[in-house]
Amino acid sequence: MTAANLKEKPVRDLARMAKQHGVAGWHSMRKDQLIRALVRKAKLHRSPQAGEVRQLEKTRDREAAAKAARDAAITQRIEEARARLLRVKSLATPPEGGKPRQAVRDRMVVMVRGPHWLHAFWEVSPRSIARAEAALGQDWHAARPVLRLLQLENGLQGSPSERVVRTIEVHGGVKNWFVDIREPMRCRLEIGYLTAAGRLHALARSNAVSTPAGIPADTLDAHWADIAADCEKIYAMSGGFSPENNSTELQELFEERLRRPMGPPAARTTCADGEDQDRVSDFQLEVDAEMIVYGATQPGSYVTLQGEPVKVQPDGTFRVRVDLPNKRQVLPIIASTADGVERQTVVLAVERNTKSMEPLGRDAGDF
Repeated sequence: MTAANLKEKPVRDLARMAKQHGVAGWHSMRKDQLIRALVRKAKLHRSPQAGEVRQLEKTRDREAAAKAARDAAITQRIEEARARLLRVKSLATPPEGGKPRQAVRDRMVVMVRGPHWLHAFWEVSPRSIARAEAALGQDWHAARPVLRLLQLENGLQGSPSERVVRTIEVHGGVKNWFVDIREPMRCRLEIGYLTAAGRLHALARSNAVSTPAGIPADTLDAHWADIAADCEKIYAMSGGFSPENNSTELQELFEERLRRPMGPPAARTTCADGEDQDRVSDFQLEVDAEMIVYGATQPGSYVTLQGEPVKVQPDGTFRVRVDLPNKRQVLPIIASTADGVERQTVVLAVERNTKSMEPLGRDAGDF
């Protein structure tokens, strides 16, 4: 609706249109006044539509920004997943104990650890991994890091031939691997990347070793020889000292294999000439306990424990040693700001229940 179009209409039609559009005072207006009023009405009618268009544009902009943020987050997660897969896939030797990475040469060594175990150790440089990726091309993405166990056999002319016995999938971040051997053999190991088509890109090959013949008992004894060096810790982690462990099989097995009692030294009774000798024991055990209460608050605050002031460090932390008698205690810890305006209380309820068990004696013949 424009002024030029309205000028072509008679006053009667303009008055009817003004009435339809709710123009106030239309009945007393002249033609030019009716035209100006109708044009203003048309502009007011179109302005909400323009506002809707602007709102729609803002909504589209927000949706585009949200989509861009989602795409960026997805891209970041994909890159992180790729980095994790690369760390798992890369056989490059990691540095030890936070030490700076040193140049390494590709090598692999195998040690015989018993009739049924080989210990493989390898070092691979990052440059060799890059060469493997370039050599495999498109096959690199599906290639898996593996160890291959090769059995050495004498051929017709006396030259040794190799037969693949087993392929073991490994992962990056390590440089040691134990391989179980099921029968005596002369063998070696090689490490590399195995493609989906079964082609191996070898990175390093080990020395040749021969595993000795043995029986299961020999292997078990070899394992127990390793366990003996740290038997107390292994026994504890296996539940040997747990009060919930009602079975005596674990203790019996450890004592049989290690040929000594597990746990604290057992009390023994001695006999002379077949007669029991009474023994008066002065063996005693006294136990006490303390508790450390620590926490953090706003630097410069005033802290009390059971009404006693506690030293607060410049960073707001505090740490205090508290006696732990054999009873229930309620310890209020109160912290106040330096100006005393704010205050907060934490109540710590602690109970100590000490029980002395009856002495337990064991005969030396039990072991």
